[in-house]
Amino acid sequence: VLCVTVFSAEATLIDSGDGTITDDTTNLMWLQDANTALTSGYDTDGRMTWDEANGWIHSLNSANYKGHNDWRLPTSDTCYGFNCIGSELGYMFYTSLGNSVGSLTNTGPFGSTLQPEAYWLGTEYNTDLAWAFDFAIGYQYHISKLDLPLAWAVRDVTAIPEPASLILLGSGLVGVMGLKRKSKK
Repeated sequence: VLCVTVFSAEATLIDSGDGTITDDTTNLMWLQDANTALTSGYDTDGRMTWDEANGWIHSLNSANYKGHNDWRLPTSDTCYGFNCIGSELGYMFYTSLGNSVGSLTNTGPFGSTLQPEAYWLGTEYNTDLAWAFDFAIGYQYHISKLDLPLAWAVRDVTAIPEPASLILLGSGLVGVMGLKRKSKK
């Protein structure tokens, strides 16, 4: 008899214990300190031009920060305004953290480091403008690359099996082994 238990899967922000948080839905790893450029001493107030933000990302990669050299600024879709969940910061704001238009009420495992301010996205709008996401109100827009939002590093990771999937896989393997033993008798 093969017994299978099915669990529902929900998006989870997983604290890896090393200063990173992984979103198991998007398979993105975020720095847990959403203002690392300031707290690490790289920048005196954390606010940078778009080119400076990209320079900071380059410095993280050169230093193999947290054991990785593939950090980047979050990407953006071309949505302008509220509810832009196609951008990685919009998805974090609305879906992963569950905030709604107009207010940052949940900062999740990022705590007080996630500021109700604008953050750079790594996507250019044109040669003079780049996309930004305002965590104060959940608004995505393009601004001059000379403006001074904050920067938050992210990287892509391979899928992390959720506990329910591992249990299901283990149950299936036990069942297959049991059938194999039964057929040998």
